[in-house]
Amino acid sequence: MIIKPLVSISVVTYNHVNYIKKCLDGILMQQTTFPFEVIIGEDESTDGTRDICKSYAEKYPDKINLFLRSREDVINIKGNATGRFNMIENLKACRGKYIALCEGDDYWTEPLKLQKQVDFLEANQDVNVCFHRVNVLRDNKLSLHEMPEPFNIRPFKYIELLKHYNFIATASVIFRKPQDLEFPAWFTKLPFGDLGLYKLVSKNYKIQCLDEVMCVYRVHDKGIYSGLETLKALQIYLNFYKVIFPVLNLEEKEIVRIKIREVTYKISKLKFPKTPLLKKLYNRYLRFKSVK
Repeated sequence: MIIKPLVSISVVTYNHVNYIKKCLDGILMQQTTFPFEVIIGEDESTDGTRDICKSYAEKYPDKINLFLRSREDVINIKGNATGRFNMIENLKACRGKYIALCEGDDYWTEPLKLQKQVDFLEANQDVNVCFHRVNVLRDNKLSLHEMPEPFNIRPFKYIELLKHYNFIATASVIFRKPQDLEFPAWFTKLPFGDLGLYKLVSKNYKIQCLDEVMCVYRVHDKGIYSGLETLKALQIYLNFYKVIFPVLNLEEKEIVRIKIREVTYKISKLKFPKTPLLKKLYNRYLRFKSVK
């Protein structure tokens, strides 16, 4: 008899040979009163990650479903190869009522993490996305991931992520899987897949943080958007606002318009620091191109 899992954990991984074992061990140590499955999407790594994933899938066939992706299916966004196809296909494969996320270079540290988050969601039907505090590992040093108050203790809506920044660490997230979960064309164009995902699954319900550290998020040079120079980072944010703008509600659009003004001003200032007229004209051009 096949038992349907209550929770699916989606693990997307690519060239994480030094990290994937710790990631999977942190998931497999979870102590729960419910069944869960681990969906691994291995994106045809070249460093031995795939072999490690295969060995874990063979050792834990009752827990792990391994999907071997091909680099031929990679989705490029603005010329950059991404793991978006892997992410989407992994989420489609999840059978649970809830989906938890953990990328292959992050890891969970609390054995009761899943149990605590599921208990919270079961007791709070007005919350669709639950996350928690995390430690950031940078240059072999741990530090608490900062986030704006009071969102560490009270629920909020998706619009707050647009007002501030994406202060949610992916490895801390669990959400209710919508019955109608689909991935529209705009989702494949977003530079930040996690922010787009939260828009899709929050569905105007609340997002809530548990004020407890239960995982580690790695920041390193191999991350797609880690260590970007300021100008390139601003251009990526501008592209994000442009792509997601049409699917936002009126209140969210007003916030994004403000953000676009802020970002275009910063870009213009960086490009033409000593030419005020060109800076002003370029600023107007960027705004026009972003939101018509």
